[in-house]
Amino acid sequence: MTDEKQRSVTAAIAAYGKGLLGFIRKRVKNDADAEDILQDVWYRLSAVINSHPVEQVGGWLYRVAINRIVDKRRKKSESLWESGTPEGAEQTMPTAMPAAVDGDPEAKYQERAVWERLYAALEELPAAQRDVFVWHELEQIPFAEIAALTGEPVGKLVSRKHYAVLHLRKRLKVFYDELTD
Repeated sequence: MTDEKQRSVTAAIAAYGKGLLGFIRKRVKNDADAEDILQDVWYRLSAVINSHPVEQVGGWLYRVAINRIVDKRRKKSESLWESGTPEGAEQTMPTAMPAAVDGDPEAKYQERAVWERLYAALEELPAAQRDVFVWHELEQIPFAEIAALTGEPVGKLVSRKHYAVLHLRKRLKVFYDELTD
């Protein structure tokens, strides 16, 4: 890494380090996870800066941080499903759905199935629509904050989420009908 690139990474760490760590801490469960994500963001910055310059460093850093947070949550929820241990699943799942009744295997199975189908339907979406839906609905990040981080207008983000919701309704309707019958 050249001295100029090293100085730019050091300047980014000095300028955004505390704010970015605080941003990440608000969205993860513990400080160790926050520090791991922050370290990954710095690593990615140092790797990317070697290949091409980053124009809006702040926006880029926050976007990478959000993506890492989402990836970490997906990985945790997937590992819970694979292990078959629902303990703690209620804490890792967003609060958009009621938690399964304790001791009721059927309710736990249905809850796990709903989340599996939701994540499968989310994977079918274009990345921009999926990201906005996950950030706003599952991560509870306000549109204004997403707009500030991505540089996209709020109206465009709302439109993307609208199309994501339409797709998810269509894909999950059959499953919903099965559960309610």
